[in-house]
Amino acid sequence: MPAVPLIIDTDTGSDDAVALLLAAAGGLGDIRAVTTVAGNVPVGTGTRNALISLETAGRTDIPVHPGCARPMTRPLSSAQQVHGEDGMGDIGLPDPTAAGHGTHAVEVLLSRPREHPGELTLVTLAPLTNIAAALLRDPALFTRYRHVYCMAGAADLRGNIAPTAEFNVWADPEAARIVTQAATPEKVTWIGWDVSRQDAVMTEADQRRLERLGTPMATFAHRINRTVADWARDVTGLAGYDLPDPVAMAVALRPGLVVEREQAYVEISVGDDTRGQMIIDRRVSAPAPNLTLVRRVDETGFKELLFDTLATPVAPHTGSGAATATPRIGPSS
Repeated sequence: MPAVPLIIDTDTGSDDAVALLLAAAGGLGDIRAVTTVAGNVPVGTGTRNALISLETAGRTDIPVHPGCARPMTRPLSSAQQVHGEDGMGDIGLPDPTAAGHGTHAVEVLLSRPREHPGELTLVTLAPLTNIAAALLRDPALFTRYRHVYCMAGAADLRGNIAPTAEFNVWADPEAARIVTQAATPEKVTWIGWDVSRQDAVMTEADQRRLERLGTPMATFAHRINRTVADWARDVTGLAGYDLPDPVAMAVALRPGLVVEREQAYVEISVGDDTRGQMIIDRRVSAPAPNLTLVRRVDETGFKELLFDTLATPVAPHTGSGAATATPRIGPSS
């Protein structure tokens, strides 16, 4: 099958980085641009991390476009307590060889689908600030993409940053509300933290398998998630660290991994007590569905895709504008 043409919007922390490797190195994705936004880390740090991740995959040719530096109406609340101050486990990664592109992320999100209508798939791994800003300028934006996949929400109302909310929606609920109001289930699919918590947990055995692979990408993926593993143990109580952004990316690249989905009408709470909570109306009298919600994926299939991709030796891209780069993992710790 031909690779999926992608635009990826990210607040690159450690799990976003693994998602970028899946899209850049596995042969299933054709990344046309990466856009960054404040979320897990400030936007400048997220841009740096996206560049490092793409370099690790041998893809310094992919442009990275910085975007919004704060949520639409709120101050930035990062997830550096989860991903480390640098968003990548604080393992001392060297600076990337490439730099961010001067065109703002929102301009890219608007212009690329106009140039290639119906061709591009948009995958969002971050608070939805950039996407909402683009929708405010072009309310029909989603019709211009082939499909939009969002790592967003918790359809079972079990949260990771708040009792009932997932981080990406909690971080900018006003932006998430704009997205749901513009969405249709034919165009927009959300893959929430409930999927990650059930079907994308890296158990101790999975972590040992990843470490034994020994390739630059596998070593990178293993080491940058060390602070997330601590968070999972101490806060979410999972049997290992989970990978919400990679499982969302896997669904975008290989939709056949989905084993359970539903269409539903979803609103987003912006109130202080339930900030970022999904309000899902499943009544017969509910308004028409606006989202497709993935509820379960094939865990074995997802992990095999992950391990197969990370086991791949890095072959630096040599297309126009590409730099030959050796992935750099940083000092051991």
